[in-house]
Amino acid sequence: MKNFIRDNLVRNFVAGQWQKGDNNESIAIEDPATGEIITYCALASDKSLSQALLEARKSFEAGVLKDMKPVDRAKLMAKIAIEIRKLVDEGGDLLCRESGKTLNDAKAEFIEAADYFDYYGGLTDKIEGKSIPLGPDYIDYTVYEPYGISAHIVPWNFPVSLAARSLAPALAAGNSVIIKSPELDPLALASLGLAIERAGVPKGVVSILNGVGSDLGAKLVASKDIDQIVFTGSVATGQAILKSAANEVVPSLMELGGKSAGIVYEDADIEEVIDSVKWGIFFNAGQVCSAMSRLLVCKERYDEVLERCAKLAENLSIGHGLTNPDLTPIISSQQLEEIERKITQAKNEGATVVTGGTRMNRGGHFMAPTILTNVAIDSRIAQEEVFGPVLCLIPFESSEEAIRIANDTEFGLVAGVFTKNLSLAHKTAGALKAGQVFVNEWYAGGMATPFGGVGKSGFGREKGVEALYNYVRTKNIAIKL
Repeated sequence: MKNFIRDNLVRNFVAGQWQKGDNNESIAIEDPATGEIITYCALASDKSLSQALLEARKSFEAGVLKDMKPVDRAKLMAKIAIEIRKLVDEGGDLLCRESGKTLNDAKAEFIEAADYFDYYGGLTDKIEGKSIPLGPDYIDYTVYEPYGISAHIVPWNFPVSLAARSLAPALAAGNSVIIKSPELDPLALASLGLAIERAGVPKGVVSILNGVGSDLGAKLVASKDIDQIVFTGSVATGQAILKSAANEVVPSLMELGGKSAGIVYEDADIEEVIDSVKWGIFFNAGQVCSAMSRLLVCKERYDEVLERCAKLAENLSIGHGLTNPDLTPIISSQQLEEIERKITQAKNEGATVVTGGTRMNRGGHFMAPTILTNVAIDSRIAQEEVFGPVLCLIPFESSEEAIRIANDTEFGLVAGVFTKNLSLAHKTAGALKAGQVFVNEWYAGGMATPFGGVGKSGFGREKGVEALYNYVRTKNIAIKL
């Protein structure tokens, strides 16, 4: 990977070239498990952004991708997938060290990224319009066109996977793309540029820039030269981006936060519930927008589930991601402090800490897996995203009450139902305010299943065939014969 890491400095991938960044500025990247600095990453700003925008526009107007035969675009996507798979071991190690996640999960991100390019590569020749009958004197049909320059702002919790999740369909549809990588862990995402370079993607089609969100990210979304914005991250940042997008009326795709609830009915398989708790709230230290941060349990099973959840939390293995433990560190000291602040606030509002509740004295940024009870429905801990390994257990007496509690937030990303009763599962899933509902397994679904939220969780859908149509716009052509 010497192309993008030289002299202990990670370069930016600017329209096919590896550059130091503007004014030789850089940012230190640390290992969350130890707090030690791994390396430094060059910061891009005005000059790099201008070059990326200029070359992206040139590539799009020249029809580099949009006029390429779909079958050839599919072959290019397949090459990118092949090159990404070559980076699994080395890239996974980088991602593990900079993000804190387990080595297995870090490698899995690269594998998933490659799979996205294979998946959407197979759809390049299936973006089909339709014929509309207007009578014998007319021919009317629709075609789908790429937007142009698509600006993607990628979060730090799954940088490689989520970058590929939006980049692959954007390229499949014929757009040029500029990615703003997360400043907390930009290293592995930079390596995605290496795969793109090795695959022979034409100059200007993709740029990957590292910079501070309030600087580079703000300038990118405010640019008059972009044609679409794709953002995954916090509600506050999403709202700021949408205000900026409104100035130029730029279409946007928003995947924001969540406060997702799982509902456990009396006949639920508790083993399935506990397994879902392990992955739903403790996977990646709870730093998942679709985490199961609330577990609503019928009063008949509440004590049993509480005991099992506490036992699970207290017996999780904890450590550096390189050892593949159950629980890994929080991404930064600032994020860890924010989690602690929210737990303290929850206790002040009457919540009880069953286990955990504080940072762990082991170096790095570790948060003890935390279970809270006596959580008021309208308390901030029940209403606001924590983005950490913190689970609120809340009892209910009827399905109507469970649904009301689950829906009683401004978010609506995902939700879950645990029951053996198919009719009850179906009716509950239909009543839940969420873009995706898991039944008997948190994170059920996959690459082919649409993902996105309602309410303050955002709008638009990623993943699946449906996501492809977020990256094109419809043109109607009506011909009088």
